[in-house]
Amino acid sequence: MKIGSLHLTNNIWLAPMAGITNLPYRRIMKRFGAGLVFTEMVSANGLIHSGRRTRELLNTSSDEHPLGIQLFGDDAEVLARAAVLVEEDGDLLDINLGCPVRKVVRSGAGSALLRSPEKVGQIVAAIRRVTARPLTVKIRSGWDRQSVNFIETARIAEAEGADAITLHPRTRCQGFSGQADWEQIRQLKEAVRIPVIGSGDIFIAEDALSMVKQSGCDGIMIGRGGYGNPWLLRDIKALLDGQTQPSPPTPLDRLELAQQHLALYTQTYGPRKAMLDMRKHLCWYSRGLEGAAAFRSAVNRAQSVTELQQVMLDFFNSAQATVESASQ
Repeated sequence: MKIGSLHLTNNIWLAPMAGITNLPYRRIMKRFGAGLVFTEMVSANGLIHSGRRTRELLNTSSDEHPLGIQLFGDDAEVLARAAVLVEEDGDLLDINLGCPVRKVVRSGAGSALLRSPEKVGQIVAAIRRVTARPLTVKIRSGWDRQSVNFIETARIAEAEGADAITLHPRTRCQGFSGQADWEQIRQLKEAVRIPVIGSGDIFIAEDALSMVKQSGCDGIMIGRGGYGNPWLLRDIKALLDGQTQPSPPTPLDRLELAQQHLALYTQTYGPRKAMLDMRKHLCWYSRGLEGAAAFRSAVNRAQSVTELQQVMLDFFNSAQATVESASQ
C-alpha cells in the first residue's frame, strides 16, 4: 500500500487512541501485523509550548516504524508549526478531525472542525505548505444527523493536499453508539481519488473482509476491536491474504503476551505506572475466560508489579487447566 511517498507492507492500520496507543501498545500491535501504527493524538499547542508530557507521547522505537503521528488543534498556523516540530519523529502526519471527547470539542478541535469544512481546508493547506511528509486526515460522518458532510470535508482535504482519508462513519453526536454505517465509506470511496481507510466496528476478522467487500475501501483501521486481542490483526491479514485463519489464542498464549506487554510497559515507564496502566489491558486480555470477573478484581487490588505478575500466573494457568479439562 502506498500513501504519498510512504510504502506500507499491508493495509491494516492501528487507530490512534488517547490513553491506549502508547509505545508499548504500538510495539505489541506491530508484532501482530499492523502495517501502520499511530501515536495517541498529540496537542499542537502542547508541542509549540514545549510541554514535556506532550513530547513524551512521541517516544518511539525503531521496531514500530512506519509510525504515524496524529496532531490535534484548531488553529492552522499552530498546527503547521507543530507539524514541522514532529516531522522527523514519524513517517506520516495525521490530523484529528473526529475526536468526540467534550474537552477536545470545547477547544474547537477534533470533531468540532466538522462544522467548519473551510477551516479544515485551511488546516490541511497550512500543513501541506511546510512538510512533504505523507499527510492524512481522520474524520467522522459529520457533527450530527442533520449535518452529515463527510464527502464535502474529504473533498476539501483532498484538494488542499491530503494523501488519504480515514472515515469513522458515525457522527460526533453518536459517539460510539449504534452501528458504523459502512455504506458511507463506499460513498466516500466513489467521491475522492485518494485512498480511503475504513474505520468502525471491526471486532472479528470477518468484519474486516465484509467492510472491504461492501465499501471497496483501500485499507482498514482497527480501534476498540484490538483491545486485549492483537490476534485480530493476525487473523485479518490471513483472511485478506486468502489463508486459513490460525487457531484462537489459548489462555497460555494470552499469559505470554500479557507478560511481554507488562515488561515493555515497565521498561518504558517504570513499575508504578506499569502497574496502574496495565490494569485495563489485563482486564481485556482476560475477556471470555472463566473467572475473569474475579481476576479483574484481583488485578485492581494489586499493589506492585510482582503481585500483578503472580495474579496473572494464577489466573491464566487455571484458565488453561480448565480448557484442557473440558477438551478431554
